[in-house]
This record gives sequence, C-alpha cells and structure tokens, in this order.
Amino acid sequence: MPSRRSLAAYLFAGLALATLPAAAFAQENAQGTKLPVVASFSVLADFVKQVGGERVSVTSLVGPNGDAHVYSPTPADAKAIAAAKLVFINGLHLEGWLPRLIKSSGTKAPLVTATKGIKPIEAAEEGHEARGSGKGGHDHGHDDPHAWQSIANARVYVANIRDALGAADPAGKASYDANATAYLARLDVVEGEVKAAVARIPADRRRAITTHDAFGYFIKAYGIAFIAPQGVSTESEASAKDVASIIRQVKAQKVPAVFLENISNPRLIEQIARESGAKIGGTLYSDALSDASGPAGTYIDMMKHNISEIEKALAAGPA
Repeated sequence: MPSRRSLAAYLFAGLALATLPAAAFAQENAQGTKLPVVASFSVLADFVKQVGGERVSVTSLVGPNGDAHVYSPTPADAKAIAAAKLVFINGLHLEGWLPRLIKSSGTKAPLVTATKGIKPIEAAEEGHEARGSGKGGHDHGHDDPHAWQSIANARVYVANIRDALGAADPAGKASYDANATAYLARLDVVEGEVKAAVARIPADRRRAITTHDAFGYFIKAYGIAFIAPQGVSTESEASAKDVASIIRQVKAQKVPAVFLENISNPRLIEQIARESGAKIGGTLYSDALSDASGPAGTYIDMMKHNISEIEKALAAGPA
C-alpha cells in the first residue's frame, strides 16, 4: 500500500497533468517554442511577423508573387491551419477559397479578420474608368479587398494583429505591444515619404494604368488616378471592348504611363502601351510581396518601391 507521502506525490502529478493543456503553450514558449500562426497571403504574413517578432512562427498560404484571388489550396495548407493557434485573414471577400479549406482542416484556431474596423470602399467591376477621376464605372456594390494599399489602413491591420496575438499568448503581450508601437512609427515615416513623392508629381500627370483595380485605397489616400482593364479580382477577364476603350482614354487624356503588376500577365499592359503610346513605367506590387531577394520583400519595402516607380514614371518629362 503506498505511503501517505507517495500518495500525495501521485495526486500532485495527476493535478499537474490535468492543468497541462491550459498551461501548455506558456510552458512551451518559455522553452523557446514559437506560437504557430497562419496568414492567408504574403502582405498579411509580413504584418504578423513584424508584430509577432521572435515569439511567432508565421506560415503564409499564398506566398511571394502569388495571386490570392485565384489561389488553389494544397494539403500542406490544411495541415498548417490544423496546427495553428491563430489564423489571420484579410476578409472583404479576398480569400474566396478559404472557407472550404478551414472546414477541411478541422482547425479549432480562432479566425482573425485583420480588416476589422476598416471602412471598405466599393469597387467598380465594369466600366473601368479611372479610379479617382470622378467618372467611376458601373458599381456592383462589391467591397474592394485591397485595404492594405492605404498606410492608414495598415495601422488597423497592425492593431488587430497585436490584440489577437496578445490574447492568444498573454505572456507575450508586452512584446507584441512594443513591436507594434515600433512598427507603427516606421509606417508613419513611410506615409510621409509617399505623400511627399505624390506632391512632387504635377497634378495633371497623376494618372496611370495598372493591370487590375488594386489601388482604390491608394487613390483615395494619396490622389493618383488609376485606370484598370480588370476589376478588383484577377479572376475577371478584360474584354476587347474594355481594352479598346482604355486605349482611347489613354490617348485622349494623355496618360503618362502604364504599370505592370507582379501577379499579372504583362501581355495586356504591353498591348495598351504599344497601341496608346504610353510608356511602361515598371512593376508595381499590388496583392503580393516579392521574395526576400526582390525589391518588395516586406510591406514597407513594397510601399517604398511602388511610390518610387510611380514618381519616376509620372514626374519626369512630357506625356
């Protein structure tokens, strides 16, 4: 028969095992294990990395240069979501493929919508007039999901991520708060650079063409008018009538430049440039970051690269 001392030890061990699940992550994290989280695409994943720092391991479902509009999930994605403690999504109908993936993964992880609190702008799916020109296309009431293109909105993403990480990992809350505060200060600096660059572009040259309508929030925040032959999703195809209309518009308004996008086939923009006489101004990063060796490996690098390309193409020389 066990002694009173050994019985007490046994009961203590049982109590410790019973409380282990609740304390498991805190103990693992103390041993250097990182909080596993999933983000739906590369821009969002970078926000999570900036706030999470060394305490968080981030898996991005749609990787660098990937198109979140038309992504096809893999079994590895379901496995990553099943193992995650948090799943961060953009929302605003960007990730139409995600609900089935979440269901098939069987995950119990909280789903965090990073755009919570952002007032969406409505996106024109047809007509493809210049965004920011006051002419607007035929509005079908769809929310534009590209909210990260405004740095003011990026601050909301960061705050939502900070709060979600702090709730999932209370021991790391002070770290997440500090990381977010430092990153928000860096965003303030970049936004000042963007506004200064736009101010250097003559007002009558603040017009350009992009592959799809990804810059509505950028337009609203910073005042560059973009024309796009596709709608807010790359799933839509521009018709020959749309392209011909845009070419006429480019000629009539003397649009200075057209821009490629890293997620899109360059054929359409090259055709518009060739037939309209507008110059190709370089590649913009709209829906995805570049890989680490490219010019837009982080969100801040992306915003700096994009405004640099825009200023170079629009500010110099006659249209």
